[in-house]
Amino acid sequence: MKSKYIFFAVSLLAALSANAQETYENAKLAGEDLNGTARYVGMGGAMEALGADVSTIGTNPAGLGLFRRNNISVSGGLVMQSNGKEFTNGNKTNPSFDQIGGVYTTRTGQKSFLNFGFNYHKGKNFDYILNAANSLNGSSQNKQSYIKGMLGDESTGGFYVDKNKNGEYIGYVNATGKSVAYTWSQIDYLYWNTLIPSNNAANPTYNYEPATAYDFNRSHTGYIGNYDFAVSGNLNDRVYLGLTFGIKDVHYNAYSEYMESFAGSKGAKVVDDRKITGSGFDITAGIIVRPVAESPFRIGAYVKSPTWYDLTTSNVTSLAYYNGAVNPNKTISNSYDYKMWTPWKFGFSLGHTVGNYLALGVTYECEDYSRINSRINDGGYYDYYGDYYESSSPDRNMNEHTRQVLKAVNTLKLGVEYKPVTNLSLRLGYNYVSPMYSSDGQKDPGIASFGTAYSSTTDYTDWKDINRFTLGVGYQFQQFTVDLAYQYSAQDGDFYPFSDIRNVEMNKKDPATGKITKVLESNTATATKVQNNRSQLLLTFGYRF
Repeated sequence: MKSKYIFFAVSLLAALSANAQETYENAKLAGEDLNGTARYVGMGGAMEALGADVSTIGTNPAGLGLFRRNNISVSGGLVMQSNGKEFTNGNKTNPSFDQIGGVYTTRTGQKSFLNFGFNYHKGKNFDYILNAANSLNGSSQNKQSYIKGMLGDESTGGFYVDKNKNGEYIGYVNATGKSVAYTWSQIDYLYWNTLIPSNNAANPTYNYEPATAYDFNRSHTGYIGNYDFAVSGNLNDRVYLGLTFGIKDVHYNAYSEYMESFAGSKGAKVVDDRKITGSGFDITAGIIVRPVAESPFRIGAYVKSPTWYDLTTSNVTSLAYYNGAVNPNKTISNSYDYKMWTPWKFGFSLGHTVGNYLALGVTYECEDYSRINSRINDGGYYDYYGDYYESSSPDRNMNEHTRQVLKAVNTLKLGVEYKPVTNLSLRLGYNYVSPMYSSDGQKDPGIASFGTAYSSTTDYTDWKDINRFTLGVGYQFQQFTVDLAYQYSAQDGDFYPFSDIRNVEMNKKDPATGKITKVLESNTATATKVQNNRSQLLLTFGYRF
């Protein structure tokens, strides 16, 4: 098992000139919610072999080959957070426009069709409020920055602190170099220019404030929109093939306030406002086969390429230090572009119908998030015709950390639909999603990477497995359909305000005598239990023609 504590000396891959985004920030964009039409959600999304629902366009597009008539649908509803308290612009109940799409069918033979589809659905809904509070017993966020400065060298996970020509404290690679260390983060800049140095400008000393407790609140808003275009073929009503080209639109916003309490009614408050925007694209291919001509039993398989994201992250972060006297404060803002490639996804599914009154579906998916590829935008080139092409390379430092912290996720989806009468459908579904995060994973603030340098917060959450329970009802009247679904999703997590550091050896100078001694420093925080429990009420209107 990997150690929960950071020993900064392992950060020896500092040779890269520039790196990309941080593991936990990337993970927020990975994966998808269970969302789409109310029929798809009501059956737990287990329709990748059953098909004939436009929501399968993004998982197994071969399902579009089972359509026999043109179809359009639109879906929306409410997303409700059951735990937590409302904070700033974050609300526990939010309306959501979730899906619009359609399928156009063309007959190519007596038992063969060629169908075309388009569908928009909200692949990820970021609306969520995170609240956490706990005691600290002498550890603190500013102590993490202090320890890094006392290490004095980027190769050991720290930095060498000196003033620049503007009189600001900056973390350099080492005592002789004047290049800014990639381990020098935005939050380090704020603490080293407010709290850590003493007020004696002529002969400053450096120290940290031990904290007794913290209080943290963050509101997440935004979404990832999926726009899928597909073609699907049906060969003799036995083999169904499909191909989807997908475009993703990213809008992520997070506003947080982190407060620490110090002795003597002192404290510090960090306010962070971060945005991630951009786009990506992917390709999905799938097949459904009826192995026995006389049986409706179907087998499906599909593969989704990585999503190739081109993203921009920006932040405005401020620190106020309440020390009862000067009360210094500082603000920093930044923005940069980067790329991220998600891993491949593979799926296998089974489907069966009994008469025209019962449908059963099961789906298994696997996606290895330890293979997320953070990438550096390292320039580009113009071709002979004057067209510009941007190039990128992998961020080896951060990608190695990703392989330690994230892991493969296995998803099981089960669904059933029962029709007591011809035009009424009752549905039930269940999902199990295994954890994305290693139980002993954490942020590493000593990685030499742009992901570290641009980091403006220190918190992280190791989320555990997800259980989803769904039910639904559908009614058909002539060419019109109305479907309603309810989904409850439950997930627990361990929240940490900063990374655990234990027994780091460093030099400490006595301000009275000037004597330097070696000391061991630790900075740890107890996990705070948090939850992400949400409900969704989803309504779909459809029309067949």
